[in-house]
Amino acid sequence: MNNTLLSSRDMTALMTGKPAEDPAVLRELSVGSDFLVQFLKEQYLTSYIPEGASKIKFLTGRPGSGKTHYGKLLLSEAETSGFLGVSFSAKDVWLSDFREIYLEILRQCNIDRILAGLRDTIIREMNYDPSMIPNGQHLIDYLAEQGKGDALTKNTIRDYLRELFLKNPVLDNNFALCCSLLVGDLLGHPTLEASERETLYAFLKGDKTIRFTQLRAAGLSPVRITKYNARHMLRSLGEIVHLAGFAGIFITIDDMEILLGRTQSELVRYGKVRREDTYESLRQLIDDIDSMKYLFFLLCFDRELIDDESRGIKSYQALWFRIQTEIVSQRINRFADILDLDLLASQLYDDTVILEMADRLYETLLFTDPALSESLHKLLPDELPSLKDRTEFGGIGLPYLINRAVIEGGLHD
Repeated sequence: MNNTLLSSRDMTALMTGKPAEDPAVLRELSVGSDFLVQFLKEQYLTSYIPEGASKIKFLTGRPGSGKTHYGKLLLSEAETSGFLGVSFSAKDVWLSDFREIYLEILRQCNIDRILAGLRDTIIREMNYDPSMIPNGQHLIDYLAEQGKGDALTKNTIRDYLRELFLKNPVLDNNFALCCSLLVGDLLGHPTLEASERETLYAFLKGDKTIRFTQLRAAGLSPVRITKYNARHMLRSLGEIVHLAGFAGIFITIDDMEILLGRTQSELVRYGKVRREDTYESLRQLIDDIDSMKYLFFLLCFDRELIDDESRGIKSYQALWFRIQTEIVSQRINRFADILDLDLLASQLYDDTVILEMADRLYETLLFTDPALSESLHKLLPDELPSLKDRTEFGGIGLPYLINRAVIEGGLHD
């Protein structure tokens, strides 16, 4: 690892049992499981998803087993591989309404960035280099300066827009028309009025205040985005993300154990009805995933969501029947749809791996807090038996080790 200071945010995260935000720190502290990350990258991120498939993986384990850590690490690897990364918590987005899931994915993907990529795709198809066009200038204006902005060129632009969007069978009709008009506006032909542009964006972003008369005036069907058509919109989004030059969309949803309705806050976010609506939404997503392209879902939750038969996944048989066959092995199966980090810990965390992880933590802290790092170093290998015991309950216990180093070194306030 580079000899750089940890940010105060990452230092606080490590002290409180949370993963660091810096991908370099995440990679540095990932020991023993590199084969799993590398496998997922090679099998899914490098070929399977970019070639037109979609996949759902479930990541489970006891609290502290590293689910959020690996979710962030895989998200970073996906973004490095050309994916648009999306990450959110079930605490912040209603999973019971797929419309909310879709809109959060769209928001994080940044529709303007996607439309700009689609504009550049068409520019390249017309054998021009997007980097040669000055910022803020439309393609048609750039070509006009060279005496090429004639009717034939405009017809060519329309043909590309038609082939890329309006004749694309994967795209929802309204979605396709919005993309065609907005990308054409970015190219300079055909141009839009400000009000037309606002209407198209409002539809794509699921604005509930938009009126059907506005949609009709823009040439769209009088339909809003709902939980019933949101999966088709997500299918359309995955398609245009790929057309815009990205490998796909990598989506991580964390903290799904909140579905059990157990929380220390006064408000229980998921009751029975919303929990079952969420399970039904997941069932439908699993059924539809083979018809989608360029999407990778990583759903993270404490294993209690599986073990609790009255409120967990097993309580909703329509969903359980679709994934139960995956929980059969006592060995980590990299191809399984459910990846159990508790199994990973029991198989991989021997003395050597634990000491290496602790040594990497020592080196990571060395340039940020030398006193803490030295205190940590003195604890090893005396704390090794305790750390091994903690792996049986999920996690390697790095927060515990850091706090022990603080106390033993007299570094606490």
